[in-house]
Amino acid sequence: MIITATPLRISFFGGGTDYPVWYRENGGSVLSTTIDKRCYITCRRLPPFFEYHSRVSYSKVENVARNEAIEHPSVRGCLQYMRVDEGVEIHHVADLPARTGLGTSSAFTVGLLLALYGLRNQMCDKHRLAAEAIHVEQDLLGEAVGAQDQVSAAYGGFNRINFGRDGSIEVNRLMVPQHRLADLEQHLALYFTGFSRIASEIAQEQLRVTPQKKQELSAMLQLVDEAESIVTDPRRQLSEFGHLLHEGWQIKRSLTQKISSSSIDEIYEAGRSAGAIGGKLLGAGGGGFMLFYVEPEKREALKARLKNLLCVPFSFSSRGSHVVVYEPEEQYEKALASHRDSIYGSDSVDVTHTQSSDAFALRN
Repeated sequence: MIITATPLRISFFGGGTDYPVWYRENGGSVLSTTIDKRCYITCRRLPPFFEYHSRVSYSKVENVARNEAIEHPSVRGCLQYMRVDEGVEIHHVADLPARTGLGTSSAFTVGLLLALYGLRNQMCDKHRLAAEAIHVEQDLLGEAVGAQDQVSAAYGGFNRINFGRDGSIEVNRLMVPQHRLADLEQHLALYFTGFSRIASEIAQEQLRVTPQKKQELSAMLQLVDEAESIVTDPRRQLSEFGHLLHEGWQIKRSLTQKISSSSIDEIYEAGRSAGAIGGKLLGAGGGGFMLFYVEPEKREALKARLKNLLCVPFSFSSRGSHVVVYEPEEQYEKALASHRDSIYGSDSVDVTHTQSSDAFALRN
């Protein structure tokens, strides 16, 4: 049995420049961080004692006769990519709901791929894990998603992620003293707007208009440089980060009419009127979580003004997708054989799967 934990992320600047249709011509860059909210994938080979071949449990439960019949697109795509034909059992739980702008879908894909490698007694480095998750989502499933979420989920940390015209991906961990990151963290507040949406549907519209939005996307790309400078230069005031969030949100919401709405605009303006310097809606848009930059002494005023919304405490996290439980299948099969022998006797027929005896050690 394998259990993986994969972090969700907050994207500050550069979102939209991580789509291939943009960065293959212009280059792209995002500034983001992972947080202490995660999705957890439990994965094991399914013993051949059930009416179904595989079982997948998430917001619904699927019991299927063959893996190709699985409805969950990421599960089906990952099993297809890894060429898993045998029966498996997969369970998913998360700290926060899906479709809320925190990269939950890509975190799921990254965490599942890592778990499937674990079942093979294989390791997978962070770069390969991110690249394969991008391939599954963009190429196999044909989803309108960018490439930043998979990279953040695989690597973890507060990073600048660059996307080259040649398709290369570069991850640069920001060299920032811990106390300054802690200070920035104390100035950020995360609120759930109560709306959920399917990011790829909104992204489709953004991709359609990308050729006509070169000026806006170029401006968003330049904000990444400025934001990095603010965070890494101790001589600069962090309040500049808040003002930059406001500037970035004004540009982002102008890309398409589907990114924001009158309800979301009201929430944002209410936050600003309560003292927030700036903020943004996370993810592709349309709903989900809204991030505010607010001085610590004004957090309570912001909370009172947005009393009808759920405020979710969070912390930055530096750890990417990793295995939290690894129980070699040999141990499972010995337990199964022992249980079988206790019922049928030691001469019973061995019906367990044959497993590799190769040693496997996980390093995080």
